[in-house]
Amino acid sequence: MRLEVRVGSAAVELRSLQGWLRADPEVHRSATVEVQGGVPGPGEMGTGLDVLQLVTGNGWSAASFVLAVVAWRQSRPQRPRVEIRRGDTVVVLMDCSQEEIERAVRALDAADPDEGGGR
Repeated sequence: MRLEVRVGSAAVELRSLQGWLRADPEVHRSATVEVQGGVPGPGEMGTGLDVLQLVTGNGWSAASFVLAVVAWRQSRPQRPRVEIRRGDTVVVLMDCSQEEIERAVRALDAADPDEGGGR
């Protein structure tokens, strides 16, 4: 299964999140985390390193992943907007309220990884 994460617009933030997730034992055990160039949307230009891609195995937990992302985001001086995509499902973390976190976990757990061309 693949997930894509976009963070604001700075590649340095993606590198920071990559390091944070690689250091998290729950995420490290169940996912490979790489920064890659994303596929630009219609009318957009590519920006080089703009997507954090996770390839996960059977032990992946949406709750552990979302909580790790929330903890990283709260450590940032300017808390960036975080967009997570699994198949055709996209969740956005803006304020990281309890409701937003629960909604994100439910959406990622329910997402069909084969939608959207198996991304």
